[in-house]
Amino acid sequence: MKPSIFTKIINGEIPSHKVYEDEKTLAFLDIHPVQPGHTLVIPKSQVEFLWDLESDDYAAVMATTKVVATRLRDVFGVPYVGAKVEGVEIPHAHVHLIPFSAAEEYKAVADMTTEPDHEFLASIAEKIRFQ
Repeated sequence: MKPSIFTKIINGEIPSHKVYEDEKTLAFLDIHPVQPGHTLVIPKSQVEFLWDLESDDYAAVMATTKVVATRLRDVFGVPYVGAKVEGVEIPHAHVHLIPFSAAEEYKAVADMTTEPDHEFLASIAEKIRFQ
């Protein structure tokens, strides 16, 4: 399997706005966020579908998802953090975490036509990042 963009991020070949990392997982900001703080949680092993991960890797992704979602809720002061498993465009299992207060915010669609605002993303990552 050809390395995914996420594998390239894990390997440091592509920069990202990391907010959390452990032995099995990585969490970083989506460069086209639906809402501020929109974060992706990925396993470090490249497996296309979340449901095909080895049990320990799946458990690690879900544990990281909980930790990061709790952090997002606290940092942004929102009642909700939605989780979406899409995995259609990138052949690497991942979970989208989207902090929101109203359903319209969660259902919003990202504008993929604009250049990422890396200065803004860096400021958001600094607020979320686990030290």
